Formats: sequence, C-alpha cells, structure tokens
Amino acid sequence: MTGTRLPVADTAAVRAYGLSLARRHRTDLTWMLVLHGLAAVCGLLGPWLIGLLLDEAVDGTTLRTVNWIGLGLLTSLLGQSVLTYWAVQRSCRFGEKVTAEVREDFVDRVVSLPLSTVEDAEPGDLITRASRDTDALTNTVRYAVPETLIAVLTCLFTFTALMLVGPLTALPSFVVVPLLWTGTRWYLRRSGASYRRRGASYTALGDSLAETVPGARTVEAMRLQTWRSRALDRDLGEAYTAERHTMWLRSSWYLLVEFSYVVPVVATLVVGGLLYTRDLATLGQVVAATLYVRQLIFPLDDLLSWMDELQIGSASLARVLGVGELPADRRPAGARTDGHRLTARSVTYSYLPGRDILHGVDLDLAPGERLAVVGPSGSGKSTLGKLLAGIYAPGSGAVELGGVRLVDLSTEELRRRIALVTQEHHIFRGTLRENVTLTRPAPEEDVRGALDAVGAAPWAAELPDGLDTVVGSAGRPLTAAQAQQVALARVLLVDPHTVVLDEATALLDPATARHTERALAAVLTGRTVIAIAHRLHTAQDADRIAVLENGRIRELGSHHELLAANGAYAELWRAWHGD
Repeated sequence: MTGTRLPVADTAAVRAYGLSLARRHRTDLTWMLVLHGLAAVCGLLGPWLIGLLLDEAVDGTTLRTVNWIGLGLLTSLLGQSVLTYWAVQRSCRFGEKVTAEVREDFVDRVVSLPLSTVEDAEPGDLITRASRDTDALTNTVRYAVPETLIAVLTCLFTFTALMLVGPLTALPSFVVVPLLWTGTRWYLRRSGASYRRRGASYTALGDSLAETVPGARTVEAMRLQTWRSRALDRDLGEAYTAERHTMWLRSSWYLLVEFSYVVPVVATLVVGGLLYTRDLATLGQVVAATLYVRQLIFPLDDLLSWMDELQIGSASLARVLGVGELPADRRPAGARTDGHRLTARSVTYSYLPGRDILHGVDLDLAPGERLAVVGPSGSGKSTLGKLLAGIYAPGSGAVELGGVRLVDLSTEELRRRIALVTQEHHIFRGTLRENVTLTRPAPEEDVRGALDAVGAAPWAAELPDGLDTVVGSAGRPLTAAQAQQVALARVLLVDPHTVVLDEATALLDPATARHTERALAAVLTGRTVIAIAHRLHTAQDADRIAVLENGRIRELGSHHELLAANGAYAELWRAWHGD
C-alpha cells in the first residue's frame, strides 16, 4: 500500500477563498487602503510643489511665495509620515487577523479529514502543508497582500498626478508598458506551475526524510546507507531542479524589470526637454513629470517584487485548501443507533483499484462477544480491524452496528460506540491529566481509575507533580510502554461498547503486557472486543477466532474447536510453538 497524496485546489478555488477573506475583513481592508491612499496623496504633493517653485522662480517670485511652498512641502512630508504610521498599524492588524483565520481554517480542515485519509496519507505531504506551506502563506497574507494592494493604489495615484501635470509630459512613460506587460505575462504563465512543482518536490523530500530518520538504526543494521542515500539524492535533486527553475524565472524577470525602470525616466527627460524648447511644457512640468516617473518606480518595484511572493503564497494556499477538497466519508449529522450487534456482510476492500485486500468477509458478533482475528502477515487483519472500527468504508458490502451502516454514523457517534486502539500512539504536549482526558472531561478519581486499570498507576504516582506533570516533548518524556498505557486509559474513559484492539499491548514489555492484558480483560467485560492478534497466545482466550488468509476468513470457531479441526489455525499454532 502506498500513501495517499492529498489533492491541490485549482486557481478558481484559491481566488474564491481570497475574495471571501476580503469580504469578511472588508472594514479593516477599507481603512488600510484609505489611510495608505491619503499617505500617497501627501507624498505626491512634493513633486508638484517643486515644479511650481521652479515655474515661480523662472517667472519671478517673492520670498513669501517661496516660504508658502516650503511650508507646503514640510506639511506634506509630516502628513505622509503620520498617515503612513497609522496605515502600517492597520496593515499589521489586518495581516495578523487574516493569518490567524487562515491557520484556524487549516487546522479545521486537517481535523475534519476523513479517517481513512488520515490513516493512509503520506506523512511528509501533510507535514509539509502544515509547516512549510502555512508558513509561506502566513508571510504572504501578513506582508505580500497588504503591500501589493498599497503598491497598486500608490501606482494609480502617482499616474493620475502625472497626467494632471500634463498629458504630453506623461506620454513618454508609456514606452515601457509593452515591455513590462509582455515580460510579466511570460513570467506569470510559467511561475504558477513552477512553484507547484517546487512544493511537490519538497513534499517528496519530506517523505524520504520522514522514512529515513526514524529508521536510521535499521538502515545502519541492514547496511542500507547507499540505497537510502540514493533515494534522498534523487528527491534532493528534484527539489534542487525545481528550485533552480523558479530562480531562473525570477532572475530573468527581474532583469527585465530593472531595465524597464530606467527607460521611462530617460524618455521623460528627453521628450520633456524637447517639449520645453518648443514651449509645449514649462520647466516645472518637465521636472515634476520626471520626479513622478521616478517616484512611480518605488510602488511599481514593490508590486513586481511582491508578485513573486504572491505566486508562492498562491501555490501554498492551493495545497492548504486542497486538504479540504477530499469528500467526507460520513455526514456531519449522521444517523444514530442504540444497537450493539456488529455485523459485516460480503465486505471487500482495496487500497488500489482492482486489487482487493479483503474478499467477501462475513462476520456476526453478538454484544459482549470476544473475537480474535489471526492470520499470517499481509492477510488483511489490520485492514479488517479498521473496517470494523469504521475507519475505512468497504468497497462493497456493509459493516453495520445495530442495523445501521457505520459510514452513516457521524464521527462523534461512531467514536462513542466503537474505539480503535492500535500500536501507534501520541503524547501531546501538556499534563498527564490533559492527555488522558482528551477523549472526554473526567474527575480525578476516574482518571486515576483508568490509569490503574491499565497498570499505569505506579509510575504515574511517582511523577513530581502527579497528574499535573507536563509530559511529552515539552516536559517529561514517556517510554513507549507508558505512552501506550496512556492511550489505553483514554479509551477506558470513552467507555465504548465495542473495542477493536490491533495488538494494543505489543510495545509493552512481557511483564507489563501481561498485567495490562489482565486489567483489560476485567475492564472489557460485557463489551464486544475484536482483537487483531499478531501473537497467538493473546487469541486463545477469545470466544471465537477468525483465521484470515489472503483476505478471506478460512476458519471461524473457538480455540479448542479449531485445534481439533486440524486446519489453518492448528498449523499456525504448531508453527508458533515450534512443534
């Protein structure tokens, strides 16, 4: 089975999400643009006043006029400074609000992923979207979007001022438009796909690292360093190639942009000089127009520079939004059931089209029954367990609880009824109490009772702050055995009537495992239990044992019945005991 690659949203979805953000924050956005617009207007008074001063000097002026023009320059400078300060504050608040909302949206999308997707998704893909892509998106929302809007507004105001000075002196600035337009279109047509390719290459590299680093000891023991190095070199080479291509696009575009900045200034000076010599423009108009064209470079440069960041943010947003495009595997307000009888009828399942892992599985579990599922590796035991727990939806057939299909139950109802405990576990940063009560709030006596039931009470009592001791990466580390006991304690607090155990005590040492199994046997009395048994000694006490081979149930019966039948189970039992 290969990991599932999460989808990427298309351009229309990215644009629609951006517009929805703008609508939700239109008040902050409006204030930000108004303040920056007023600041831009104050900044545009300077060239006009300088041009006016030159014309007055040529025509002959008074000291009073010069003083008034100088006061106007000073006032415009101070006004621009004050308005820019307020506008930047508004921009920062706008960016932080939107950033927080985007991150919250992403978390909501991740925790709402279909259970089967969480199980099968490539870890590097999800990690890259949660880290690199959200960081890139944060930078875009916090800086690139406000700065781009401000640059557009400033360009419009500056060009308007340029036209007001004189249409003839404004004409030379148009000479660069075809060059910029053509070059920018060339860049935009290629950059989107290039940045998406770069994001995918980093995902592949993250997957390789996620596989190699935790398995470093295995790689060393099996002398697989060369093989893993080649895999990493391949993924690193793809990331390097993708990154180099985006850098080439940027460098080519930036070279054109820098050249485009010089052309309109020179053209305005040359043409303006000719206009002045023919009395078609005043000296003040030529100087003001040249200053405006020179001043136009700064917002234009900001606009073009942030455009690259917008491309990165757009590609990252497409990957973040893609997380939410997966179809839900159950309805939010699904059906409810009061039944406890779990049945599977003609169930099939495949990870890849046309390659079924399970073939026509039928099971009928009475409430309170204990079923052990055994079989050789690769027979489909864990897959069957996830189907019975409602993690996967069958390809055909149905898994029902009390006559209601598991896929028709809401996630909340499903988890309240059926709990899955696997060898995998996670300790979140927080106190031991918080980690145990993740499934539901509980008083201290219930928390201690759950820990005692799974054999965790002795070491929990020795913690410096008891249940309030911080554990996990930010505090006291727990061993694999202790972490798994915490996971079992969480299940006990949920109090489901059906529990699927996928060798939940596999990581415990033999003595602790036997103690925990005895505790679980007492706690699970009266509940339906499906135990995926990779070790046969855990299966012999079950009411019935299902022997799975090649995705089919070959035998079904009690331990003694199957031994007496001298079939597949008996053969497995003899192989287990070395007979």
